Amino acid sequence: MSKKSRRKKRHVPQRTCVGCRETLAKQTLTRIVRSPEGVQVDLTGKLSGRGAYLHNQRECWDKALKGALANALRTKISAEERTALEEYSKNLGSE
Repeated sequence: MSKKSRRKKRHVPQRTCVGCRETLAKQTLTRIVRSPEGVQVDLTGKLSGRGAYLHNQRECWDKALKGALANALRTKISAEERTALEEYSKNLGSE
């Protein structure tokens, strides 16, 4: 066997959705981050701070906003932050 035919498979980072607890590839989930500025959606996946991941499905967001997201981020989510996250989730379809 030549070296070209024995290439290693590339490692794909796995993350767990806070809403439904399903484990998927990191790229398929949306990251929510707790930073000194507050809780916000991290579309780039590169903001510093404690992160949690959610599917792009409304059901997962609804479950997470009931308390699982606050537990994962180890913080209390303020009313303004909750409103911003709910507005973001309204733009998601029930895919």
